[in-house]
Amino acid sequence: MDKIKKQIEIIKENTVDLISEEELVEKLKNSLKKKEPLKIKVGFDPTAKDIHLGHTVLLRKLRKLQDLGHIVYFIIGDFTARIGDPSGRTERKPLSVKEIKKNAQTYTEQAFKILDKKKTKIIFNSIWYKDLKLTQFLPLLSSYTVARMIERDDFSYRLKKGIPLTILEFIYPLIQGYDSVKIEADIEFGGTDQKFNLIVGRHLQEAFGQKPQVIATLPLLVGLDGKNKMSKSLGNYIGITESPKDMFGKVMSIPDEIMDDYFRLLTDINLDEIKDLHPKEKKLLLAETIVSLYHSSSQAKKEREEFEKVFSKKDIPSEIPVYFVEEEDLDLVEILPKLGIVSTKNEVRRLLNQKGIKLISDGKTVPHKERWLRFQKEIILKIGKRKFLKLVRKEG
Repeated sequence: MDKIKKQIEIIKENTVDLISEEELVEKLKNSLKKKEPLKIKVGFDPTAKDIHLGHTVLLRKLRKLQDLGHIVYFIIGDFTARIGDPSGRTERKPLSVKEIKKNAQTYTEQAFKILDKKKTKIIFNSIWYKDLKLTQFLPLLSSYTVARMIERDDFSYRLKKGIPLTILEFIYPLIQGYDSVKIEADIEFGGTDQKFNLIVGRHLQEAFGQKPQVIATLPLLVGLDGKNKMSKSLGNYIGITESPKDMFGKVMSIPDEIMDDYFRLLTDINLDEIKDLHPKEKKLLLAETIVSLYHSSSQAKKEREEFEKVFSKKDIPSEIPVYFVEEEDLDLVEILPKLGIVSTKNEVRRLLNQKGIKLISDGKTVPHKERWLRFQKEIILKIGKRKFLKLVRKEG
């Protein structure tokens, strides 16, 4: 019973919904009795090629279950990605087969930074849909009622508001749920926004005479803006393959009020052990820990030292990009976009007005508000909070 209790504790850690704990206990008992691993299902549509920290909340949980001996069935929704998934706010566009294959390859490669490859089965759900006949598909539709379908919050909201809702959107959760039937999943994990679809999988398994899967939902990680869930489309994400420098800098930019959630969901550090740390020290520890997980402890330490050097002691980074220019009188509005340092001329004007461009000379940092700049040999500029560059005049 101690083994079961330990596994339940691991599964319940940070879990929002667990349906149901009683069923989970029975599945774990049978697993231990028969010495057979549970089938842990997780589904991903390859709508993007990169994994960000928001995805790792789920992947880290799965890895802990793999370490207990269970098998993760990593379902790549290549069939559903060709349809497009209604989210309730926007509708994902269908992807081509080429896009899906490319995304799926990089997605799984990145997932194995966390998952145990030996205890992971990668399955593309097109394997059972590509040859499915209409006579086989119709019984699937008859296994779920419209009344149950409109229990989904965003569906009921859209019906009340008169926002169009297509039959295809009704079918999508059934297709996703049918994956659970095909692999006879024991447990399915997903974000809280996937709760309805996970429940559909349970109902379909019962309709097909199987024991229903236990479902467990995990919190959605808030992105860098401190408001919305982490998402590439919103640009508030931290990718797990980003450079150590970018990863460290982005973690340091998160609002203080979401730090504890990042520690809780992205690391194994006990919050009680760091509760007395100054917020700045906590954030430095968080950034160093996350960079260590996806790069190395030595790189993380280096980035911490560099960050503290530049932003705490106000020093110049040890390595900054150098740009050669011929002009003696520089028009920053023209030259910075031309060199690719700032994206647009309007952005340069905004930075100048807000004192976001600074001259560094003899250890002093002075805001520069004029668009024209005159120099003899070289100048070091600081653009915004983190970008440094050196302008060097070409000789001759």
